[in-house]
Amino acid sequence: MTRARHLLIIVVLTTVACTGNAPGGGGVNVGGETTIVEQPTTTTTVAPTTTSPPHFSIQGKVTRDDGTPVARAFVTMGDTLAISGADGWFSFETVEPQTMTVGKPGWSSVEVTWDEATVFYEATINPERIRGIRVSAEAAGDDAKFASLLQLADQTAINAMVFDSKQEGGTVLYDTGVAEAHEIGAVSVIYDPRARIEEAHAHDLYTITRIVTFEDAIRAAARPEEKLVGPWLDPKAETARAYILALAADACEIGFDEIQFDYIRYPSGSTAELTGQLDMTQDERVAVMADFLAAARELLHPMGCAVSADVYGIVVSTLDDQGIGQRPEELSAHIDALSPMVYPSHYSPGWIGFEDPNEHPYDVTADAITDALPRMEVGALLRPYLQAFYWTDEQIRRSIQAAEDNGVGWILWNVRSNYDRAAIPTDAELAP
Repeated sequence: MTRARHLLIIVVLTTVACTGNAPGGGGVNVGGETTIVEQPTTTTTVAPTTTSPPHFSIQGKVTRDDGTPVARAFVTMGDTLAISGADGWFSFETVEPQTMTVGKPGWSSVEVTWDEATVFYEATINPERIRGIRVSAEAAGDDAKFASLLQLADQTAINAMVFDSKQEGGTVLYDTGVAEAHEIGAVSVIYDPRARIEEAHAHDLYTITRIVTFEDAIRAAARPEEKLVGPWLDPKAETARAYILALAADACEIGFDEIQFDYIRYPSGSTAELTGQLDMTQDERVAVMADFLAAARELLHPMGCAVSADVYGIVVSTLDDQGIGQRPEELSAHIDALSPMVYPSHYSPGWIGFEDPNEHPYDVTADAITDALPRMEVGALLRPYLQAFYWTDEQIRRSIQAAEDNGVGWILWNVRSNYDRAAIPTDAELAP
């Protein structure tokens, strides 16, 4: 797998020589969509001249190879940055045309060599389909165990690893640069993420880190003003959000390719009756989660990291938010990938007609995926977590096959990172 943090595209460029000064910052409207233009962070004073240098108006469109527009793609030329709109179009101006790079976190990237005589450029790159395993903190901290997981990836179709950096309960598992995590006693160093990322990248593996978001007993005790009830933080508390986003930025700076937010929800079950969340409308609950993910995207995309989120498996198959603020339509609009936790052992008897859904790995997995796909925002990828516990190797393979048959990536979940080689297919077995 080619490891990258960017994208897949068709680019159309037109050059128009004109006169005048370089444009100011702000939005440029192209094809009915507003794109963002960032100007250089430094300015240069130039003595007045009678002739202004020509500058070039550059327009283009970013799409996937099937023609689907790619929103929020980064188009850079020198110090100038444009971001494609919802229809894939972008526009900016530059005084000195240079090599153009088009990309998007979590995708591959492409460079376009500038040629003033050419007005049409075309490039097509497809996003890699992630086939991952979750790496527990204990596995990441054990040299022998981690080496065995690298070997497993080498021998199978696995091309990604998901590491925990902040786990359930609020423990931060490495020596983070976020001072507040140390101040509240959240840090317990279990592994060195820089070393593990380097090893994973050496094996051409994509690296994701999972950050447990609003369930945080340590912070709830240290910052009771941010607390809802028990270990749950108020998702609307700005200081709580800032703390989580600081940890996300730190993880991105360390070198993870993608930041994945788990527990991006209000509490469920009887706890929900104590928090006031049920007095909110569904739209209000969902908006809180979507707003947080939008802020995460605005922070992490410019740093080069993709953004993803985990949701309950049930929410992709029901029209409401289950009282917790999770709906695929709204959340997927702000992220690069959505990972519903599709664990058949968690579904109630009678689900889609099965007395014991756990005994039907292919059907239950496929049903969740086909429910989810039409509800995803264009540009976001579906990448379910699949059950890798309570099952035989063959049952795990059946669940994987359901994902493959529906054209989506997947991540295996096992709390102790115990995976049998026989449960995971090879690249050859998954080849079309």
